[in-house]
Amino acid sequence: MAAPDASDLKRRMEGALEAFRKELSGLRTGRASASLLEPVTIEAYGARMHLKEVGTVSVPEPRLIVVQVWDRGMVKAVEKGIRDSGLGLNPQTEGQSIRVPLPDLTQERRKELAKVAHKYAEQARVAVRNVRRDGMDGLKKAEKAGDISQDEHKGLGEKVQALTDQYIKLVDDALAAKEKDIMQV
Repeated sequence: MAAPDASDLKRRMEGALEAFRKELSGLRTGRASASLLEPVTIEAYGARMHLKEVGTVSVPEPRLIVVQVWDRGMVKAVEKGIRDSGLGLNPQTEGQSIRVPLPDLTQERRKELAKVAHKYAEQARVAVRNVRRDGMDGLKKAEKAGDISQDEHKGLGEKVQALTDQYIKLVDDALAAKEKDIMQV
């Protein structure tokens, strides 16, 4: 049993961080973002499709998202999909364009969003710690098998811990930035 590969541990921690950043990008703040509509699915051509598969999403103004639907027959389905998405949006149709104005966020809603961001951050921290645990377990097994010495185990363990601390800090920094973004009035 060889010692765990540091690049593999780093790749897995990076994956946890990227998943966290993607979840954060979906949290709605006061500014419009095309990624806000990524989870929206539409009943189109007898199947469920993502919004980006039936139209172009653009952000012409900070508080407005515009969806340009490619097929005129899909406009009603797209409008219904946005309305039923649970994002609290009220789309308005103009021909093949659907305008989606973003309502102002109340202070209460901002606090709810901050709590959701904290929950996402904790999930990301747990994922990073799980990668650390796997790495430490691998070191123990390698030492037991005689592949590495006790000193090597200690040194590699410190490197795994340093990597873990680095990624936990990146998660915390991303959370702090998102929380500042959410709470701006």
